[in-house]
Amino acid sequence: MKTSLGIWALGPMVTRFVPGGYQPERAGETVVQRVRRAVGGLEGLIDDYEFHYPQELSPENLDAVRDALAGHSIYAVCAGLHLDPRFGRGGLVSPDPATRAEALRLTLETAEFAGSLGAQFVVWPGIEGYNYPFQTPYADSWAWFVDGIGQAAEVCAKHGVKLFLEHKNSEPAMKILMRNVGMTLHVIHKLRVQGITNVQVNMDWQHLIMNGESLAEYAALLAAEGLLGHQHANSGWGTFDDDNMVGATAFMETLELAVELRRCGYGEHGERLGFDLYPYTEDAVAAVRRSVLQWRFIDSVAARIDDAALREAQQRKDAVRAYELVYAALGA
Repeated sequence: MKTSLGIWALGPMVTRFVPGGYQPERAGETVVQRVRRAVGGLEGLIDDYEFHYPQELSPENLDAVRDALAGHSIYAVCAGLHLDPRFGRGGLVSPDPATRAEALRLTLETAEFAGSLGAQFVVWPGIEGYNYPFQTPYADSWAWFVDGIGQAAEVCAKHGVKLFLEHKNSEPAMKILMRNVGMTLHVIHKLRVQGITNVQVNMDWQHLIMNGESLAEYAALLAAEGLLGHQHANSGWGTFDDDNMVGATAFMETLELAVELRRCGYGEHGERLGFDLYPYTEDAVAAVRRSVLQWRFIDSVAARIDDAALREAQQRKDAVRAYELVYAALGA
């Protein structure tokens, strides 16, 4: 399975408590310099890269970034509305027509840019939501949101690329509209009714863990529906979007996910295992390297599990036998 990395993992690690970041020495780096640092330190581990538009990748720096990539591809371009202060009260769902129109213009421009590169388009609508009860016209907001995503998907379809929707329950908007797998599927099925079929799901593991959503269960469900488009691999404690190293926590859940990804043939049609990490106080390149190596170990354990015997145990819902097989693969 090929890999990709969100270049934001190599930034200064800003927070609202430390606006300059826990790694302020990185604040002056250009995207080109970050790409060179990543490529130089992660050769043989990361195949391709992901960037936000226009903050990290745009026509202005495209040639320089491509040169720094040294043969690696731009796999995905990610929407960047949440990085623009103009959209603090929503972009695609802003009740102000002028703000909403500008957000839609930028979203379609991003889709066009991604398509022109042959890259997939990731939409994490983190700013599309609300912070207070009584603040938002809910029905109107949902209609605006679905319409905007539909228009972006049509631009992607024109170029033969996909749009990946990524959900999260909170932050930066305290209540993000598309905050769980069910709401994500609602958007996708509303678009299917309109004949738009190139929209799939990007599973950000920590976003699911924050919701108490099962990684393996939803991977299997989405794969069965042809909707498992992309992965953003990470881990966390389950209460915040930690974006910690893969396998640092939720080890068994990640191992079970590896089993389901193998069962559905994820990666056989060009899908990537994307790494979405935010190593606040760690060396970024080392954290990415450790994440890839830990994933390889977890996947190797999944490969050693006797899948036929596990399926038989699952048909009986025999948890004891299932764990006997899992721990045997771990060397117990």
